[in-house]
Amino acid sequence: MTDQKHFERDDAAVARASFTGCCPRCGKDSLFRSGLVLKEKCGNCGLSYSFADSGDGPAVFAIFILGFLVLGGALIAEFKFNASIWFHLVTWGLLTPLLAIGLLRVIKSMLIVQQYRTKAEQGVLERKTQ
Repeated sequence: MTDQKHFERDDAAVARASFTGCCPRCGKDSLFRSGLVLKEKCGNCGLSYSFADSGDGPAVFAIFILGFLVLGGALIAEFKFNASIWFHLVTWGLLTPLLAIGLLRVIKSMLIVQQYRTKAEQGVLERKTQ
């Protein structure tokens, strides 16, 4: 248990877990079953991932980052190298989905690790009765 507490407080280990898609508690087992599908719990420490709800956050961040990279790359290729339409179709048609999946995994992992570290929960409004 000491290793887990040390891991949770170590910022470098947490960043490494975010980029590799590992468990936010122990940093050993993967968060994902396949692709972007989240596992139910960690196979190493047994942490349930039921708290994890990254929502649409990863998709929004990925859209902005990929839009900047892909559009910038396409514009550079077009105006600096006068690339053909086939170059654009093949390059950006293959590169965009691959980058999107990789980027979504990293961003989703980062948000889940931060949810775990900050013990983030859904907001609840409490009604006062008189």
